[in-house]
Amino acid sequence: MFTGIIEVIGKIADLERKNGNLELRVASEISKFVKIDESISHNGVCLTVVECDSKTHRVTIIEETIHKTAFNNVKIGDLINLERSLKIGDRLSGHFVQGHVDGTSRCLAIGTLEGSHVFRFGLEPEYALYIVQKGSVCVNGTSLTVSDLGKDFFEVSIIPYTYQNTNLKTLNVGDLVNIEFDVLGKYIVRSIEQRNHSD
Repeated sequence: MFTGIIEVIGKIADLERKNGNLELRVASEISKFVKIDESISHNGVCLTVVECDSKTHRVTIIEETIHKTAFNNVKIGDLINLERSLKIGDRLSGHFVQGHVDGTSRCLAIGTLEGSHVFRFGLEPEYALYIVQKGSVCVNGTSLTVSDLGKDFFEVSIIPYTYQNTNLKTLNVGDLVNIEFDVLGKYIVRSIEQRNHSD
């Protein structure tokens, strides 16, 4: 479980395709503090550390995850948002993030508005029920507030600090990002669907 508050930006130091999986070696400031078996959010995807040293750690991404996330297009040198798992007793500054990405979304537009950066992303019809105006959404592991919502898009407005301290600053129009919708919304929708089926 995570909160969507990015601790640090890492860099992909090496990658290797092996038996359908993707082995990533990530260089970061927190790599020297992590341990094997620890869960870390990588661009919103919960991955297990399988190897680490003083400067890097390695994770394995299975084939299913590769195809459901933006990791299919990743390359050496890409910046990656990192967050260690939620620690009991810490403040919950973002929202509950599972690290189970629902899918990807394409960046449709990038702009600025009164000192903030505004990103517009595409919204597939199957996900429209899981998102509300002023609700929470996780983009590349970053907890953000939905500032505008349309039939086939949603927007988030990002303060300069978040822009500078996440890999959202590297996004271009057309890029894919990982999206996780608010788990509370998903449970509510599921509950209503089950109730309607039982009537």
